[in-house]
Amino acid sequence: MEVVWAVAQVWLAVVLGLVMLPSALGISLGISEAYMWVLVKTLEWATIRLQKGAKKLQPQMPWTPAANGIIERDETPMEKEIALLHRADFEFSHIFYFCRKGFEAIVEDEVTQRFSSEELLSWNLLTRTNVNFHYISLRLTVVWVIGVIVRYCFLLPLRFTLAAIGITSMIVGTTLVGQLPNSSVKNYLSEVVHLTCSRILVRALSGTIHYHNKENRPQKGGICVANHTSPIDAIILTNDGCYAMVGQVHGGLMGVIQRATVKACPHVWFERSEMKDRHLVTKRLREHVADKSKLPILIFPEGTCINNTSVMMFKKGSFEIGGTIYPVAIKYDPQFGDAFWNSSKYNIVSYLLRIMTSWAIVCNVWYLPPMVRKEDEDAVQFANRVRSAIARQGGLTELPWDGGLKRAKVKDTFKEEQQKNYSKMLVRNGSVG
Repeated sequence: MEVVWAVAQVWLAVVLGLVMLPSALGISLGISEAYMWVLVKTLEWATIRLQKGAKKLQPQMPWTPAANGIIERDETPMEKEIALLHRADFEFSHIFYFCRKGFEAIVEDEVTQRFSSEELLSWNLLTRTNVNFHYISLRLTVVWVIGVIVRYCFLLPLRFTLAAIGITSMIVGTTLVGQLPNSSVKNYLSEVVHLTCSRILVRALSGTIHYHNKENRPQKGGICVANHTSPIDAIILTNDGCYAMVGQVHGGLMGVIQRATVKACPHVWFERSEMKDRHLVTKRLREHVADKSKLPILIFPEGTCINNTSVMMFKKGSFEIGGTIYPVAIKYDPQFGDAFWNSSKYNIVSYLLRIMTSWAIVCNVWYLPPMVRKEDEDAVQFANRVRSAIARQGGLTELPWDGGLKRAKVKDTFKEEQQKNYSKMLVRNGSVG
């Protein structure tokens, strides 16, 4: 028992002295940089070994860089193809265009593939792939086994300890600050607590975050909107500044955190019944934005997590509030760990376990210039303009589809609209009548 207690004391001393204290102060001892250097060199070596080993095993196990799609699509616009088809009288073969498009949608549609993990160009020594790459060579197998030991026997306990300290500090700190009367001192202490705890939580993910164009960081009284890949997006952003969160009231540990943080910071939490009342949500958000002393609101307009390759439709509600919009683009590097949360496949516990047993979380964050709604622009057009700016900066594919299709079927009205578009083109090109 004494040995266990002594080991625990040494462990906590190392964690507090080498990780927690520097992260709380916002400084680095160079440990993370050294770890990332070793990791990059190891992955580069593994890629070379993988290529050499795969050549020996061909054709049994050919190694080629993974592609994002499994079918090759014809990018010719539908209107142009139909115009070419129907220069002559109708022929039965003219329906093949629509058959092909239907087969493509069934095999691999644009929406479904955005809710699965992003494909990697090379193996990153994790177990996310179904191909047994670690059996290609003995040295690769040894390195993979060492990696498993490091990730599960050292990194996981370290990260779990840091996460527990960060969450506990957040709850205790915001609860204590929440007891103070409203004043500038309370606001300052609240920001210190949020920043400190966020930095600890980022270290718990072995996070390496590169922030660009910091002069465009969201200001008080504004609205920060960003693309959404993971629940940790909020931690990534609060590591560099404080925000007022918007979301639904939860139970369990998340509920405890929400109730504690709202005492110290003007977060906007809604009950499940209130979330359905769009007018109530808009009213409360407008009241928050109208107070220029309050922190900027952080909103993810997609409403669900997308797999780090695309930006899907932004819900217009965030852009009806008014005020200045501060767009932010977030792009993760999948080489070191898959940050995407497929909530249909993994619960939050399984997801966090996958994150904490990955090599690291590496991402780039770009602060874009603030944007305001034009006089001749409605909320939908404004949302699309902001989405386009985020997609361009993050190198993401821009898609018009609603992320809600992750769980819901396509509305009948949308199907009817597409059918009308097809019929209009057929009539216009002389195929009908």
